[in-house]
Amino acid sequence: GEEYEKRAYGNRVRIRQLAPPRGHILDRNNKEIVTNRPSFNVAMIQEDSHDLGNVLKRLAPILGMEVSELWEKIREASDTPRYVPVLLKEDIDWQTLAYLENHNHEFSGIRIEVQPVRVYHYEDLAANVFGYLGSISKKELALADRNIYDGGDIIGKKGLEKLREEDLRGEKGYSYSEVDAKGFEQQLLKSVEPLPGREIRLTLDVDLQQIAESYMSAGEKSGAVVAMEVKTGRLLAAVSAPTIHINDFVGGISTKKWQALLDNPKHPLINKVVQASYPPGSTYKMVTALAGLAKGVITEDTVFYCPGHYRFGKRIYRCWKHSGHGPVNLFKAISESCDVYFYQVGLAVGVDTLAEYANKLGLGKKTGIEMEYEKSGLAPTKTWKQKYRKAKWQNGETLSVAIGQGFNLATPLQICVMTATLANGGKLYRPQLIEQVIDPEGEIIESFSPELVSELT
Repeated sequence: GEEYEKRAYGNRVRIRQLAPPRGHILDRNNKEIVTNRPSFNVAMIQEDSHDLGNVLKRLAPILGMEVSELWEKIREASDTPRYVPVLLKEDIDWQTLAYLENHNHEFSGIRIEVQPVRVYHYEDLAANVFGYLGSISKKELALADRNIYDGGDIIGKKGLEKLREEDLRGEKGYSYSEVDAKGFEQQLLKSVEPLPGREIRLTLDVDLQQIAESYMSAGEKSGAVVAMEVKTGRLLAAVSAPTIHINDFVGGISTKKWQALLDNPKHPLINKVVQASYPPGSTYKMVTALAGLAKGVITEDTVFYCPGHYRFGKRIYRCWKHSGHGPVNLFKAISESCDVYFYQVGLAVGVDTLAEYANKLGLGKKTGIEMEYEKSGLAPTKTWKQKYRKAKWQNGETLSVAIGQGFNLATPLQICVMTATLANGGKLYRPQLIEQVIDPEGEIIESFSPELVSELT
């Protein structure tokens, strides 16, 4: 009797999951950047459809789809239980929604599900930082907590949406409805409302981010722009160009558009703020200057003569100014970026000392910013070359390193950290992207203060 009672209940009651709205993302001034809107999706519960073929045939023109497309979606779900909804079409318009709601008894097994989808108030602003959402994969589902996730759930796939999934996802709600023998709902028995995700307030400034992105989009530049508060480490702008078009990912990106992103030689899928590393060039000369001063190799009054080149061994190392800078002290060397001056300082302190002071300024190691796949860059040493290149360090290579070339590599964020450390008197702060995490009741769950990593002495 108990077993038959369970079966009867299962035939009479339908349990529907209610998707929670994801947490909003705001800028430092509480401007809404990413929020939600309701998306109305058409789903089929095969267990409740008593004339599947006829229902799909009549439904296809209403949804603007071919019957074969609908059958393909049913076949793709052949491995799932018949009581699990099969998604047929996402984000239908109001006219289609009204028609299906008014004629629901003509389509057994068909129901409308409400799924919150992301709204991007500034279009592609900081798209590589925020990332995007997508349906949970079989691999992800196998590793996920099955008390929280089910097949078909939307999760963060990249960027902050992925890194802060636990905060942003919210908690599902449920409704229990009584259905008749044909699967049509008769009455709502019970419902538990979903709990929205937590709100995340960033350190970014929308206005500054927009200005920086406008400069990078002009002429379709490839690279990054980073702006940071010198005395706190809070990021004000983090631009990676070219950017992804984030709305392409809403509802799942097409194969054609995904392949175009993969084939783009400017690599829009890479967040160049932390995932791209470049020779730092003349920005590195500040490292060389600091190392020279710290080791007593130079003072601010030390003068080297620049004839436009520097001879070392049998090789000539050129200055960018072929006519030369003449007598150069430290101030002139920095202000006019004289290569010959820094060749000689670098050679005097050696590559290992250059690496030491590069590390002190945040180069050659990850900053710890809350962004995916951050690269550490490279501040080369003699030991590094022997280990990874299986070769002895050549003193001539030190000259290239001293002006930011050679084996040197740095991310745009690392260069920003280095510059801020010099500008604030030697305090190296961990770059900060998130200011606060706030729950749906308005209570602050996490609050981040400036984090001093080290201080130059």
